[in-house]
Amino acid sequence: MKQLKIFIDLTRLNKPIGFMLLFWPCSWGLAYAFNYSNDLNIFFYYLILFFLGSVLMRSAGCIINDIVDRNFDKKVKRTKNRPIASGKISVKRSFIYSLFLCLLAFIILIQFNLFTIILGMSSMFLAFSYPYMKRITYWPQLFLGLTFNWGIIMAWVAINNDISSEIILLYISAIFWTLGYDSIYGVQDMTDDEIIGLKSTAIKFKKNIKLFVSMNYFLTSVILLYLFKDQINFNLFLIIFFLFCLSLIYQIKIFNPRKPETCLKAFKLNNLSGLILFLGILSI
Repeated sequence: MKQLKIFIDLTRLNKPIGFMLLFWPCSWGLAYAFNYSNDLNIFFYYLILFFLGSVLMRSAGCIINDIVDRNFDKKVKRTKNRPIASGKISVKRSFIYSLFLCLLAFIILIQFNLFTIILGMSSMFLAFSYPYMKRITYWPQLFLGLTFNWGIIMAWVAINNDISSEIILLYISAIFWTLGYDSIYGVQDMTDDEIIGLKSTAIKFKKNIKLFVSMNYFLTSVILLYLFKDQINFNLFLIIFFLFCLSLIYQIKIFNPRKPETCLKAFKLNNLSGLILFLGILSI
């Protein structure tokens, strides 16, 4: 029972916001592709597969991240009690867990076409090099955006077996979304990160962090507006898209860089934002 609790803490399965933020972009790509294929059985089957894949890969990614950051995590108030940093589990055992999770994710991946499998395998480089980005650049959040939203392209390819300019636009809009919400998240660790020498967009733009997040959310909305311009009318999609934009504006309003708890609250609201946009794309 103790080992199970350590495993759950290690993989953050008790904090579903992580794997949901990985899943929602997949769902967007599937919903957009569904508008072209209209195969309901395939849509729901792939939705389940991408959800399971998101849980597994997010869990494996958390372990690798904690292995790489174990010496830094000990010095940060929010992360010092993580299983590896606190010595509750060895690096070797953690790595074995990660390999097992990746194996399960690979079994799910091979259910798709060859193009999707190749894209999925190529994302491994992005996923496992991410933890090093905060050491070398102030833009690890941008790299996370490239990584976390790769599922949009994979989902589209899984159904259509090609890549279109439209799905690339959806991917780019999601990158700005991630750049915004992860900058909000990064505000929580700014003080500790600066002391130990880690970098983030939160630190780079700390004097204008609300403006920076606003710009990213604005770009997300504008790109989506352009992508779905032909679908926008006085219809259900317009209402849902308005709610999506409202959820982003509300995040900007409530988060206060001086109050970490407001940053976490605003960050978690992106689970709702992701769901809203999924329903919006599905309604087209």
